[in-house]
Amino acid sequence: MPEKMPTKDPKFFIRFAERSDTPLILSFIKALAEYEHMSDLVVATPEGLAQSIFDEGHAEVLIGEYEGKPVGFALFFHNYSTFLGQSGLYLEDLFIFPEYRGMGLGKIIFAFLAKLALERNCGRMEWWCLDWNKPSIGFYKSLGAQPMDEWTVFRLTGQALSDLAER
Repeated sequence: MPEKMPTKDPKFFIRFAERSDTPLILSFIKALAEYEHMSDLVVATPEGLAQSIFDEGHAEVLIGEYEGKPVGFALFFHNYSTFLGQSGLYLEDLFIFPEYRGMGLGKIIFAFLAKLALERNCGRMEWWCLDWNKPSIGFYKSLGAQPMDEWTVFRLTGQALSDLAER
């Protein structure tokens, strides 16, 4: 049984995911994709997630449990800032089921991640947010986060990635 770390809410615990949580992680990813109107983009499989997270260590996952029931997750990994000369913590996904939002659980997970980042000597935490997601943007700003409006995100995937690799 994974170790459950208590939080400021006695009904809410955070724990690191284990391999047996892979189907649960995928269900959270699919719920997040549905919320973001991107369900058709999810091609992750339980096998692929288990390999990349638990075998290869490319990411870590936190599971938030309220009264013993999984209600949210955060998937994160380390990046690196050459300007700071330190690792950073990059939050890829954070999702709380809608019926559990507004209870402070997201803030508890963020505080846990901030503490973890400091314990691991990270110089910063970063994440992306869709520009239409006003509730999340407001939440992040309430935590003291600053939007990086002067940066543009670029991505190579699929055929464009393959084509570039062949040059």
